[in-house]
Amino acid sequence: MSRHIIPDTTTTDPAATNSVAVLPVGSFEQHGPHLPLGTDCLIACAIATAISQHHNVFRLPPITFGCSHEHAAYPGTVSISATALAAVIADITQSLIQQAVRGLIVVNAHGGNAVLTNVVQQANQPATPINVGLYPSREDWTEARTAAGITSTNHDDMHAGELETSILLAAYPSYLRAGWNTADHSASDRRYLTTVGISAYTTTGVIGYPSRATEAKGHALLNHLGRNADTLVTLLTEAARPEECQ
Repeated sequence: MSRHIIPDTTTTDPAATNSVAVLPVGSFEQHGPHLPLGTDCLIACAIATAISQHHNVFRLPPITFGCSHEHAAYPGTVSISATALAAVIADITQSLIQQAVRGLIVVNAHGGNAVLTNVVQQANQPATPINVGLYPSREDWTEARTAAGITSTNHDDMHAGELETSILLAAYPSYLRAGWNTADHSASDRRYLTTVGISAYTTTGVIGYPSRATEAKGHALLNHLGRNADTLVTLLTEAARPEECQ
């Protein structure tokens, strides 16, 4: 299991010279009473592992902390600033350039890391010697839910719900605690979440339907996301810019 979180690649392994690197980015925040604080990190690592099973990529260790300020009311949540996260990504990207890596896939598993969209946009300027992609997109998640037979939507199953619980059941079942099958909570109108925090909409920290989660759905999600990264990998290795793909 640890190899799926911290890669065991050595400097002499061919993987260390692959042209595309994959960087998991998560967070350290509450995920209700049944999922660990590091859930987003584990999910990002599981997706990175799935990508590596379908593509020749250089897997990097995860960035564990993210922008989780909306979860600050819950014990255990630890955040870094958007500025700090952007700076870390920029430094890693610069180091990869020195290693002659042509493409970087940033696998983001926490919606609060919104700054990553701007980081990737800025990185893909014409003069930059590396292309950067952000994965999965909202569309990727929606398609993966359909492929896995998940019945809830991205909006309604926002946090510690059917999707996240399914992935942990498939990839890291020992991290789950009892009670996930009775922890459902609905809060469809969350328009002021970034102002008042998620605690204004849930007492447990859960917004979604973990009771619907299954190991089979988790495996289907990961398999789809691993295979579906092929378009992004191709874009990065062919040095295509967004305007060239329209």
